[in-house]
Amino acid sequence: MKKTKYYTQEQEKIARYGKAFSHPVRVFILDFLANNLDKCCYSGDMAEELPIARSTLSEHLKELKKAGLIQGEITAPYIKYCINRENWEEAKSLIAKFLAR
Repeated sequence: MKKTKYYTQEQEKIARYGKAFSHPVRVFILDFLANNLDKCCYSGDMAEELPIARSTLSEHLKELKKAGLIQGEITAPYIKYCINRENWEEAKSLIAKFLAR
């Protein structure tokens, strides 16, 4: 049986990016990384700025990676994170286009 698709690919992407923006910690992380676009940051740098457990920070970073807004580079035992510029630009464009309707 063929499954009917109700949502466009654009709508699904907007929802995925919207979910990434749906928690203040994730907004903080994105803001922190966006203000450091010329370099990547270690999760420990962000942990020092936030009053949350490192495990909680890790879960939020995982959600942002899942949405494609950030990317991580592992240099054991550290992980550097930075904005995924391609998806960041796509999210800005899609959300701006959506809100302009």
